[in-house]
Amino acid sequence: MADLLVVDDDRDTAGVLADLMRDGGHDVRVAYDGKEGLRLARARLPDLALIDVQMPVLGGPSMVYGMIISDMGLESVPVIFMSGLPNIADIAAEVGTPYYLHKPFALDQVEALVERALKEPKPPHASQRT
Repeated sequence: MADLLVVDDDRDTAGVLADLMRDGGHDVRVAYDGKEGLRLARARLPDLALIDVQMPVLGGPSMVYGMIISDMGLESVPVIFMSGLPNIADIAAEVGTPYYLHKPFALDQVEALVERALKEPKPPHASQRT
């Protein structure tokens, strides 16, 4: 069982993901924007965060940059980005996470990627592009 953080401003998507992960035996907390996501992550370090890219208040990439520069251990949390944007792979690469899902996604895709990210965690890192 892992402690997961789901951050998505679409309450339906967040609810489906939370239910799916709870059914898989995981402990799940949900936030509806990046600022709330950072607050929850700082309150208790998650094992993995599933984060939407486009959200109000604080978007996914900004949330992850906040995690990377944090001195509270948040930089070690693997991140799965989720988005319907066609350039999700580029956005994930900029933030330095190998894990991303293109919306809409199949639930079995989510389960497989969560299990992979938990087994071989690769925390994000700032891009070294110039």
